[in-house]
Amino acid sequence: MVGGLSVSRACPCPRLTPLVTVNGSSVNPSHRTAATPAPGAQARRGSTISPLASATPGQAPGGATVLDKAPERVRKTSPRYKVLLHNDPVNSMEYVVVTLRQVVPSLSEQDAIAVMLETHNTGVGLVIVCDIEPAEFYCETLKAKGLTSTIEPES
Repeated sequence: MVGGLSVSRACPCPRLTPLVTVNGSSVNPSHRTAATPAPGAQARRGSTISPLASATPGQAPGGATVLDKAPERVRKTSPRYKVLLHNDPVNSMEYVVVTLRQVVPSLSEQDAIAVMLETHNTGVGLVIVCDIEPAEFYCETLKAKGLTSTIEPES
């Protein structure tokens, strides 16, 4: 033991570097952290160990590593899909409005009536624009309730 440091020969590290014991803690010098002494740093019993005052390239004074800021990643938005309702001569207007409100909870009574009227007057009405999974769910649920529905990508 020299100046609070003791060196042992056995090390689990594949490089076979010696372990250094500092204040009762075993440390591998090749795996240094901010709390372990840098080569050439003086350790005193009962004191904290500070890194060398001179900074090496890539490090700021005080031993802190300077990291370059990674370029910001731009997230690509997921494609949106239109859920379309097609006119049919079978279902009543009231049934269509009630079914739209049951299947798509975000539709208000006024919105459901507007979709139904658009479908009745033009042959196709836009129910909602959303991601692929909810669009498929809404389309399949409308079909299961007897309405004709399709999805297509939003342009």
